[in-house]
Amino acid sequence: MNKRLNRRMFLAESALAGGSLAIGFHTSAAAAESTSTLQKLNLAAIGTANQAGGNIRRVATENIVALADVDQNFLDQAGATYPGSRTYRDWRVMLEQEEDHIDAVLVGTPDHTHAPASAMAMRMKKHLFCEKPLTNTVYESRVLTDLAREHNLVTQLGTNIHARDNYRRVVELVQGGAIGEVREAHVWVDVQYTGRHLITGNAAPRHLDWDLWLGPTVDRPYCESIADDGQVIPIHPKNWRYFWDYGTGGLGDFGCHYVDLVFWALQLSHSTRISATGPTPHVSSTTCDLVVNYEFPARDDLPPVNVTWYDGGQQPEILASLRGQDGRPLEWRSGQLFVGSAGMLIADYSRHMLLPVDQFEDFQRPEPSIATSIGHHQEWVHAIKTSGPTTCNFDYSGPLTEAVLLGVASYRSGESIEWDAENLQVTNSPHAQQFIHREYRKGWTL
Repeated sequence: MNKRLNRRMFLAESALAGGSLAIGFHTSAAAAESTSTLQKLNLAAIGTANQAGGNIRRVATENIVALADVDQNFLDQAGATYPGSRTYRDWRVMLEQEEDHIDAVLVGTPDHTHAPASAMAMRMKKHLFCEKPLTNTVYESRVLTDLAREHNLVTQLGTNIHARDNYRRVVELVQGGAIGEVREAHVWVDVQYTGRHLITGNAAPRHLDWDLWLGPTVDRPYCESIADDGQVIPIHPKNWRYFWDYGTGGLGDFGCHYVDLVFWALQLSHSTRISATGPTPHVSSTTCDLVVNYEFPARDDLPPVNVTWYDGGQQPEILASLRGQDGRPLEWRSGQLFVGSAGMLIADYSRHMLLPVDQFEDFQRPEPSIATSIGHHQEWVHAIKTSGPTTCNFDYSGPLTEAVLLGVASYRSGESIEWDAENLQVTNSPHAQQFIHREYRKGWTL
């Protein structure tokens, strides 16, 4: 059924919020009885600066009782901001000493320490907020997903864009059949994590505990990154995403934000086949210009769908043929495109548009059915206090992270992956299987 969009397109303005659409589980009845919405939670944070600092600020109406950071400068700044908190360099020590004093934990470290920090907190039955991507390997993501379910914890992945009204309106349109049956979707992000290489030789700065920063990854002397132009740039605090041991490049950084909308709208879970192409992989450094194709099977009455990721400025070929109301090619630097049997929908963080424009000229938008959010972080806090849901709990965001990281595994292995999600096995390639997880160094455990 063809419907037409009133005034050629809708631009849904972003409104930060985190919502009450249930995709998950609840805290125990005992926890609900003992915690009222008027009581403040006692929170601990692992990582205190940059994105981690922003996460803490967004829950600062609660009690921030403990902080951990491997960088003494960051820790001192956070301690001054939250003077009632106790501070630690080692998050393992913090969790051991604060176990009886905290209700929940925020993890905002580099990706390679998300999993061990989160797993330790969750085994202590602490509710968890973790930055995206959830983990650095597929296996780690599954472990955290299982722990959340096993201990009935309230969890939330730090995909803040999920809380914006724009994504919600897109989901309503796709799931409401505005563009018909969707068997094809594209996600492209103009981001480049390339041109960096590891170098050693300098001593670690005194304020940084390098051994703790390395966490479970391979033991190596203090490293910095050198760019192709010869500029030396510290890995800590912001350049670690350029290296496989610590991050996963553009796909890991932005995949959980942009693929999230496709996952949500199309009700996806586990892909069965993943195929990635790009420049020859480097053993330690990430690169860009990846194209990753995911094949997802039918879900209930929904058909199979192919989802393709592009980065480094690449875009789907079909984008060049799309036109706006003025007849000019669309300028869409990063975004998502749903290709349906009755039309298309293009989106990004803050806007969306039904295509072709003339076909949807008189389309009547359905009434909103997904509630406006109270805030991505506040959703998590409120759910802990009320045994309510969160929209990015690990039952949802765990498989999302797995999909993103399977693209990384396919690219790094140079092979297409036939994926047995139930058993976490690459069925067609022992070589690719090595990228599903890695061995932790001595003294660290998941």
